[in-house]
Formats: sequence, structure tokens, C-alpha cells
Amino acid sequence: MSKPSIGFIGLGLMGGAMVNRLQDLGYSITVLGNRDRTYLDAAIVRGAREAENAKQLAKSSDIVMLCMGTSEQVENRMRGDNGVISGLNNGAIVVDFGTSLPGSTRALAQEVADAGGSFLDAPLGRTPSHALEGKLNIMTSGDKTAFDRAEPVLKDLGENVFYLGAVGSGHTIKLINNFFGMTVANAMAEAFAMADVAGVNRKQVYDVMAAGPLHSGMMDFVKAYGVEKDPNQLAFAIKNAAKDLGYYDQMARDAGVTSVMSQGTLAALNDARDNGQADDMVSQMVDYYVNRFKT
Repeated sequence: MSKPSIGFIGLGLMGGAMVNRLQDLGYSITVLGNRDRTYLDAAIVRGAREAENAKQLAKSSDIVMLCMGTSEQVENRMRGDNGVISGLNNGAIVVDFGTSLPGSTRALAQEVADAGGSFLDAPLGRTPSHALEGKLNIMTSGDKTAFDRAEPVLKDLGENVFYLGAVGSGHTIKLINNFFGMTVANAMAEAFAMADVAGVNRKQVYDVMAAGPLHSGMMDFVKAYGVEKDPNQLAFAIKNAAKDLGYYDQMARDAGVTSVMSQGTLAALNDARDNGQADDMVSQMVDYYVNRFKT
């Protein structure tokens, strides 16, 4: 069987790596970028076509993929006279690989269905280097028939492709996952800062904690910076972590509840973002707590 034609919107670090992988496997790609053309131009050199707008891209695609930073950005590309929905082919599939608000996802899914297509939310785990190798974790939800049709393409991009049920479930689980991960990371960052205040050795704190059931990969990522000054083991910027925790908080409020555990983490991430650390990696929250304890 011939491969479906792919339209890809959002060629940043992750999206660019995913397009590279799809081109390695012989997919026909139409692309649409934003401000930075680095990965867009690289894809065009390898044979991708550049669309004038999202509507044109959708008209040439069996599957439209978006890998963008915020729900607002996804909505802007999906809606309007030149948006994806206005150019969607009957039976086409739209896949949102970003981390978006579940409420926004469900609204877009209905609009896509009304236009004759299907919408899958499929947030990602792992890194751009995994994307280049087709080893992402992909948390997919939405219409099962559409998932079954898209699954071979998703498996070309991901080592672990999950089907999680009704549309919005993927984004919900991703936000819960990121809430937990960022809370653990901040707890470990504060633990190292508190070790300084209390006059004990950071590595000894880590060694004791890691010898018991508290040990985790997230601990190791923060330790890489807190002890070894390597911030890149957890290549996730504080501004992005703050966005995701804000979405988690919004998701809770939309459900009529108030998250208890996220509030301290969210406040710290927002404060760090707004005071010069927006582009630092999450492991560098160690510095935020160190500086906070000095004031």
C-alpha cells in the first residue's frame, strides 16, 4: 500500500526531527513553519513542499500533523479562512502532537468531525534525538477507527504508541504525567538547596535518597545539574514546564476542583520564568531555590 501524504505544521526542534524521520522513511511531506526556518528549510532541501497556509497544506494531505507549543497556537492554525479545518479533505485525520488543554482538544475534535475528518490528540514523551530514531512515546486518543488508520505512521515515529480512549485522554494523561514529573523535579531541586542551607553535602543527600525507594530517573536528571553542573540531562525549559503546569491547573479548575500539590511547583516555576530563568532547564531550578533561600 502507498504511504499517506503528510502535512506537518510546526518544525521546531521536535517537529523538525519528526519530519526528518518521516522523510527517511519515504513519506511525501508538505510543511508549514512559523518564525524559525532552520528545520523547515532542511526539510525542503530534502524534498518537502512548503504550503502558503494551513488550508493549502490540509488540501494536499491525508494526515495533518501539528507540533506546536500552546493550545492557542494550535487553535490559530486550525481555525479561520486559511486554517486546517477550512481545507480538510473528507476522511482526513488531524493529529496534535503538542501538549494542549483537553477542553480545547475536544472542541477542535468536534469541529474537525463536522468538517468530515477525525482528530487525534497524541502528545509526546522523550526527546528530539528519540524522534530521529523513531523511538518516541506517543499517547494517542480519539476515534478508534482513525487511530487504526494512523497507527502505522505513528509506529514509524514512536517506539511505544499508546491508545488511550476518548479524544482528550492523551492530553489529560500527558498533563498529569508532567505535573508529577515537574513536582518531583522541584522537590529534588529544593532538597539540594536545603542541603546547602543545612550545611550537608549535596551528593551525600542524593546517595542516601537514591539508595531507597525514592530513586527515580527524575532525581538523576536534577542531580546531574545539582551535583555535576550538567543541565542538559533534562532538556526541558522552565518556561515550558510552567506552561504545562498552568495547563494542568486549568484542567483541574475546568473539572471543578482545585489542585493542591501543583500550587507550590507552579508558583516556583512562574517566578523563575519571570525573573530571568525562562530558558534555563528545569534542573536549574536548583539555582532558583538557592537564591530564594538567600533572601
